[in-house]
Amino acid sequence: MVFYFTSNVVSPAVVLFMGIDKYENEDLIKWGWPEDVWFHVDKVSSAHVYLRLNKGQTLDDVPTDVIEDAAQLVKANSINGNKMNDVDVVYTMWANLKKTEGMEVGQVGFYKDKEVRKIRVAKRSNEIVNRLNKTKSERQPDLRAEREDRDRKEREGERRLQKEKREREKEEERRRAEEAKIRSYSTLMDPGNMTSNQEASGYDSDDFM
Repeated sequence: MVFYFTSNVVSPAVVLFMGIDKYENEDLIKWGWPEDVWFHVDKVSSAHVYLRLNKGQTLDDVPTDVIEDAAQLVKANSINGNKMNDVDVVYTMWANLKKTEGMEVGQVGFYKDKEVRKIRVAKRSNEIVNRLNKTKSERQPDLRAEREDRDRKEREGERRLQKEKREREKEEERRRAEEAKIRSYSTLMDPGNMTSNQEASGYDSDDFM
């Protein structure tokens, strides 16, 4: 089961989501999208909260208010973190999550620590948590099917772009060939490049009987 929350601190609103337990978190890790941002309380067990960006967006595109919402959500869903003040919440892109053999269920590492960011949460904001909980919904998505559908559409888009590129290149070749043909014709018809019968034979036509 995956829980969904609507963060309406921006327009249009965005969706935050998290697994019901560590086993669901494992599936979210496995079938995450490159556009997903992952949030977790630093060094303390907590829920894994995700934000799905639009293609091409980066961490720099995430509004501060949305980051604050996600940070409060993971803190509120951490048994120990929820009781603590001044906790750090880490977040990074899904592609930076590293899962190796021997790790516990739901546990992850990072490929590049420098691509992990932190936000300090001084204390729980009941206002934010209550606002998010009012939008809470749940469903049982087929995470694998959703990821495979996403990848299929991306491949189709790439093939379409490549086809359009080839068509543009062919059109450019055709245009250049046409221009070369016009230049060649213009050169041929240039009076300076034309010869008369006199120039060619050495005789004027009036002298020929």
